[in-house]
Amino acid sequence: MLDTSARLLRLLSLLQAHREWTGPALAERLGVTPRTVRRDVDRLRELGYPVNATPGTAGGYRLGAGAELPPLLLDDDEAVAVAVGLRTAAGNGVEGIGEASVRALTKLEQVLPTRLRRRVSALNEFTVPLLRPARRETVDPAVLTELAAVCRDAERLRFGYRDHGGEVSRRAVEPHRLVCTERRWYLVAWDLDREDWRTFRVDRIEPRPPHGPRFTPRPAPAEDLAAYVSRGVSQHAYAARAVVRLRMSAEEAARIVGPSDGSLEPLDAHSCLLRTGAVSLDVLVIHIMLLGCEFEVVEPPELTERIRGARDLLGRALQGEAEGSTSADSGNPEMA
Repeated sequence: MLDTSARLLRLLSLLQAHREWTGPALAERLGVTPRTVRRDVDRLRELGYPVNATPGTAGGYRLGAGAELPPLLLDDDEAVAVAVGLRTAAGNGVEGIGEASVRALTKLEQVLPTRLRRRVSALNEFTVPLLRPARRETVDPAVLTELAAVCRDAERLRFGYRDHGGEVSRRAVEPHRLVCTERRWYLVAWDLDREDWRTFRVDRIEPRPPHGPRFTPRPAPAEDLAAYVSRGVSQHAYAARAVVRLRMSAEEAARIVGPSDGSLEPLDAHSCLLRTGAVSLDVLVIHIMLLGCEFEVVEPPELTERIRGARDLLGRALQGEAEGSTSADSGNPEMA
């Protein structure tokens, strides 16, 4: 009986780890006959696991979605990772996910062995999260799952899109991937009307089903979609753009330059290029100064002029402060 129970757990683990298995493949992995696999599948169904079977030589077994979520088989590292992930999910930009994460974490911690509860507790007790204040642009989880589904099924998507000025336009796209950068979600898609790739903020998307028809996915606009979206949101979306050489390595710069701040290009062990953008050159000056590192402007030359202007302005402010201090001191007999 013990061998049978262990084999059932092993079978369930295999079904959870792989989308579909043939009967002979499962039999080989478990070291049993295909007939035993069929009996074990029937036992799993009796326990409430919806295992779907496709007959024929090309058929196989697949763990389907049921009315109730069956318990998942997680090894120690997976269980700890899920528990820690649920605790930090409250800082995500998905609306309502914080409460759902707490409920899921409560259920998970009830079944964690003592040794794993201690590991999770230590991680939480001695870790201080550095989270930015929550933005108001939260994303509806239902919209996220709907977008993920049309990406997976390669179905055309129709939606209303609200731009930064609040105007809504109707869009029809071939969705490709969802990208999450910091606390914002973006949809990368081929815009059918503009015949080009576009990146859309998910919190501004209002799906308008029905979706479809299905399409043949196009090659991605870039191999690294995260970098592609980062370039779009940190540079191309702004009227003023700049390239700045930072006097630090790209690894060091990555600690102070977030994905939405700009893209980094290594030059050597002590310098890198920062490509960034802002609504104006004046804002760019402030943005670059706040990095707190030495730099030199590569382009545009107008940015150098703005930096000189800021230097002169700050110099006059300091000069005025020095003159004010001198006048105050001359009128104070204790300073004579």
